[in-house]
Amino acid sequence: MEQNTLKRRGTGLIGSDRELASPGYTLYAPLAGNGIVDLVDLDGELAHRWTLPYRPGRHARLLPDGVLAYNGATLNIAPLFAMWRKYSGGSMGRYDAQGVLLNEIRDDYQHHDAHHYDDGRVLYTAVEPLRAADAARIQGGVPGTEADGIVWSDVIREAAPDGTSLWEWRAVEHLDPAEFGLQPHYWREHWPLINSVYPLDEHTVVASLRSVSAVITIDRRTGKATTLADRASLAQQHHATPVGDGRILVFDNGTFRTGESVTYSRVVEIDTATGDIAWSYQDSPREAFFTPFMGGAQRLPNGNTLITEAAFGRIFEVTPERRIVWEYVVPSFTEYPDPDTAAVFPGISNAIFRAYRYRGEDIPWLGAL
Repeated sequence: MEQNTLKRRGTGLIGSDRELASPGYTLYAPLAGNGIVDLVDLDGELAHRWTLPYRPGRHARLLPDGVLAYNGATLNIAPLFAMWRKYSGGSMGRYDAQGVLLNEIRDDYQHHDAHHYDDGRVLYTAVEPLRAADAARIQGGVPGTEADGIVWSDVIREAAPDGTSLWEWRAVEHLDPAEFGLQPHYWREHWPLINSVYPLDEHTVVASLRSVSAVITIDRRTGKATTLADRASLAQQHHATPVGDGRILVFDNGTFRTGESVTYSRVVEIDTATGDIAWSYQDSPREAFFTPFMGGAQRLPNGNTLITEAAFGRIFEVTPERRIVWEYVVPSFTEYPDPDTAAVFPGISNAIFRAYRYRGEDIPWLGAL
């Protein structure tokens, strides 16, 4: 009998309603895979595969010209703290359909997210060390859990295609540690743990702060941060992205949710003008859909939403009426290829960070291949 619970429940295509599903191909990168990025069709069949030089530094996506933007884990520096190997990156590259590197920006302190602009710029998250008095300013978390006395603090950077710095925002300069304190269960090694960044407009960036359970906007001209949602409505969230009409789509993980004893995940659409939740999806029963970390949500051209239940490699699509019309479970189960990460996170996994759906016309090279 199959002993892996996820495999036993079924992998690959679980179900598809072709009349209601948004047409196209779904892209994902298995986190424990050694540089594999897969593109599958609505039948769950493999349409294309890249084999790249690094395991994922979280995720891959396709740019409008069909080029693959891929964040790879270089592992060039010693682990800064135990979790660092889980989500560190370092290489922010662009690859053609055959996996040939076209351009690369390097920063060994990059982690989690990197947004690749169409013109070659990259907006990304990184860390810097806080010591002594600066580290002591950070509030909350489990006492004594700094990384050898250091609190690693987030920096958001934008780089030109040649790697030249264009803009930088330091959390320690612009966030009040009293207002953005670590939640009580969090180790004090990383604050505030920014896991997604996205340009809202020319002068504004929206960011998700996991370890303080907040989504903020940042004015690039002044550095001022404005809170859109906090732990009163979100818990350990990921992937805050604009979907038009002044709304932000957020994957709300639900770990240590305020006022709740049951853990469950959901996807919420936040009205930035009022802070209200304009639309949401959660399962019934609600605890049937849950990933304690990672996760993503993408609004599709037909109004559906593609959801990534990341820790368990589950990707599914729901209509605005919350009907599930497509479901797929990543069939790739592997161990982390590098010893440092495998030692901290042993066993096999089919986890992914995010998945994205693309129409056939968005992948101009696919027909030729």
